[in-house]
Amino acid sequence: MELASVTIEEVRKRVNAAREGKDWRGVIKWQGRLENLLEGQSDAAHNAILLQFKRAHVVAQRSTGGTHHALAIVRLEDRRIELLGIMERFRDQGNAMCEAAEFLVVVGNRHESAAYLQRARDVGAAHGFFSVECRACLGLGKSAIREGRTAEGVDLLRNALAASSLRENENDNVMEFQVLARLIDVLFRIHEIEELEPLVLRYREAAEVDSRKMGRVCYREMSSLYVSARLHEVGNPFTPLLPCFPHGR
Repeated sequence: MELASVTIEEVRKRVNAAREGKDWRGVIKWQGRLENLLEGQSDAAHNAILLQFKRAHVVAQRSTGGTHHALAIVRLEDRRIELLGIMERFRDQGNAMCEAAEFLVVVGNRHESAAYLQRARDVGAAHGFFSVECRACLGLGKSAIREGRTAEGVDLLRNALAASSLRENENDNVMEFQVLARLIDVLFRIHEIEELEPLVLRYREAAEVDSRKMGRVCYREMSSLYVSARLHEVGNPFTPLLPCFPHGR
C-alpha cells in the first residue's frame, strides 16, 4: 500500500498498535509522516508516538547493528526529553537522557554521552529519583574507568550503589546487581580487598534472594559463587576476572 494513500488516522492506529520486537520495519516506514502524526495530539499522545518509533529503532539497531538507528534513537529521545520536562515527568525524562547516552556510545560519541548522563544525574538528584541517579552514576563511572580515571570512576560507582539502595521500586534490583558487578570488578583490579569483602557478601546474598524468587539457581548466584571463590585467590593478581559480569555498554 502506498504511503500517500493511507490517512494519518490509519497510520496513527497502526503505529500505536505496534509492539516492540514485532515487525519494526512496519513502524519505521511511517516515520516520514511523523510531523503529521503528531499534529493536534495531546502531550501524552505525542510522547506515546515518539516512544513507539524509538522502540522500533531500538529493535532495528539490535537486529542489524546499524548506527543510523542509534542516531535516530538519540534524535527521538531528544524530543521526548523536552516534552517530558514540559509534562513534569522527571523520572521518565532522566531515563530518556540515560537512553540517549547509551546510544551515543554506540556511535562513538562518548563526550556527548557523558553530558547526557550528567544531566540525568542532576534531574534525579533534583527531584529525588534515586533510580535515575543510580543509572546515571553507573554510566559516568564506567566512562571514567574506561578513560583511565579510575579513582573518579570508583567514587561514581560508590554513589551509584548508595542510590540503588534508595530506589523507588524495592523489588527492582537489576541496577543494584549491575553496579555491584562493575564495582567488584574494578576493586579486584586495583586490589582493594577490604572494601571488596562486604560487597561480595552483599552480591551473594542478593543473588540468593533472586534464586529463591525464581525457584532455581540464577546466573547471578553462579557469578556470586565465582566471586566468593575469587576473593580467596587475591594473592594472584593475574587470576582471570569473572567473564559473565553484566557490564553493559
